[in-house]
Amino acid sequence: MNIAVGEPSQQCLLEEIIIKFNEVVNISNTHVLSVVTELFHLEGYNIQLIPPHEGGRNVVYTCEQEGCESLILRVSFLSDRKREDYVAELEYVRYLFDHGGSVSNVMNSKNGHLLEEITYDEHKFFVCLFNKAKGKLLVENHYQYREGVPLTEYYYNSGKVLGKMHQLSQSYVPVHSRHHFLDKYNMEHIERLVPKSYSLLRNKMEELLQAVKELSSTQETFGMIHFDYNDGNYSIDFDTGQITVYDFDNSCYGWYMLDLASLWMNGVGWVQFEPKADKRKQFMDEYFQTVLAGYTSETQISGAMLEKLPLFIQVSLLENILDHFEVAQREGEELEEDDEVLLYLIKCLEEDIPLKGFFHDIYSSEAPFEYEER
Repeated sequence: MNIAVGEPSQQCLLEEIIIKFNEVVNISNTHVLSVVTELFHLEGYNIQLIPPHEGGRNVVYTCEQEGCESLILRVSFLSDRKREDYVAELEYVRYLFDHGGSVSNVMNSKNGHLLEEITYDEHKFFVCLFNKAKGKLLVENHYQYREGVPLTEYYYNSGKVLGKMHQLSQSYVPVHSRHHFLDKYNMEHIERLVPKSYSLLRNKMEELLQAVKELSSTQETFGMIHFDYNDGNYSIDFDTGQITVYDFDNSCYGWYMLDLASLWMNGVGWVQFEPKADKRKQFMDEYFQTVLAGYTSETQISGAMLEKLPLFIQVSLLENILDHFEVAQREGEELEEDDEVLLYLIKCLEEDIPLKGFFHDIYSSEAPFEYEER
């Protein structure tokens, strides 16, 4: 067994060799970390694995040392991305940071690289290092915001930080380019993941993609997006309210409205247990107006694009559904056909139920976003 660092081979061996998450953790702990420690000057740091979430795509570690800034080490291993994809992601993060975006900066290795490639026993691992964002996740603070400060500050700031990223994206000229949204989300991909037995779902997905293809793709509407903008991917400094964004793993070229649709869906959690649909509707209208006030303090979005919010929420559901299928395929498991969360999403798409069904009879405040025959 050999371990090596250096230039990428012409063909990524991971395309041919399947490796399970637990195997990656074992190899990282026993072999990769010893190499990475030297590559990124981590001698003396306490390096601890962050427990992965279900369907996780990376092995992630915290790196702590007294008197030093905390760091985050990411080890990636899946074959669906090439070296150029990772480099393009990291170059975009560096660009945002250098131009005032509130993101966790990516660090250079001792070789001056944003990304290092390590081979062990014919498996390839792509490794990068970030500054740890100041503050903590909302969930780590039990979804309590800053004491004495209204939640509207958080809504406004979440829109403002996203607006700044989109404003910067309008001027971004990449050295290495990330993929286009439609490069991945197309019928070939759908047919590979979704069985023929889901014929209505396939048809609805095709209709959605066709509607998106017909949209404007100008500099003001289309560019690099985060495409996973939610409170699991940014930290909040509870002293100041500042939000710092990370995890650009899904970043791609797409419509800015896809990130705004994510922000809309982030808001439902604050009122999901309210039994009356009209009160949920009133809250969401006020919430999103506050988000947009923050967003438009940094950049503009046309009224015509905002009217497409229901379409982009449906597209976000399409992505969520495909992710369920993709994770099951990647893990070599059968999709759980009684998964009430997945069934809910499918129902919304198949029956053209708008806005994630949040104001529809399908929704139950007792079992939010779950579907069963009632």
